[in-house]
Amino acid sequence: MSALGLVHALERATLNALPSPRIAFDGPFVIRSFLGGTGRANAACSLDPSPDPEMAVRVSRIAAHYRRLGLTPRIRSSPLDPCGLTDHLREQGWEAVDESLVTCGPLAPLANPDAAVEILAAPDAAWLDVIGTVEYQSEARRAEKLEAVPLFAIPAAWMVLRVDGVPAAVLSTTRDGEYCGLFDLAVRPEFRRRGLALRVIGVAAAWALEQGAAHIFAQVGAMNTASIRLQAGIGMEEKHRYRYFLQK
Repeated sequence: MSALGLVHALERATLNALPSPRIAFDGPFVIRSFLGGTGRANAACSLDPSPDPEMAVRVSRIAAHYRRLGLTPRIRSSPLDPCGLTDHLREQGWEAVDESLVTCGPLAPLANPDAAVEILAAPDAAWLDVIGTVEYQSEARRAEKLEAVPLFAIPAAWMVLRVDGVPAAVLSTTRDGEYCGLFDLAVRPEFRRRGLALRVIGVAAAWALEQGAAHIFAQVGAMNTASIRLQAGIGMEEKHRYRYFLQK
């Protein structure tokens, strides 16, 4: 697969991994909106890097669409942008924020079933509590994690690892064709540096391997050096980056 073909496959898998109930298309852009919580579920992004002579008009329409919904206009910029998109956004006063890496690697070497990890069909209170210890959980973000569950069109699972009965580490995962996505990896602060993250990743990999996946991918903030080191240590390499542009 070409480098751009891999980017396209990973971007599609990324969109499927967090469903949005409201989706529209405008030229090469898919426009998604939910409750205003997570970026991926509330942003527009391009899926075709071909030149787009109507790009400026589309950007204006996208911004107006989000304003009508009461949401901050947000565009996720990736290597699939039409030529000149980021320059145009900057010229129009959009602010670039939150650069992330998309990493990918082989799945099979990571698969490691673990009886201490419970595989759930939906996030429960324990899962949400652990997530809440490592990231800011606004009402919108928390609600999106719950309300997205019945919207999934691909297999998904939520993992909880307990230590002495205490929920200590969690993860969510998806299987989209040959790609297994890792999301929401969190370890409660008092349980860190015990290898728990690798244990829940191993269970997610085993779960996806049984369903025919061959590759594992994740997204990580460019400033999150600990997670970048973790992913590099298990064979996941950077394939591309994206960042958000906001019109405030």
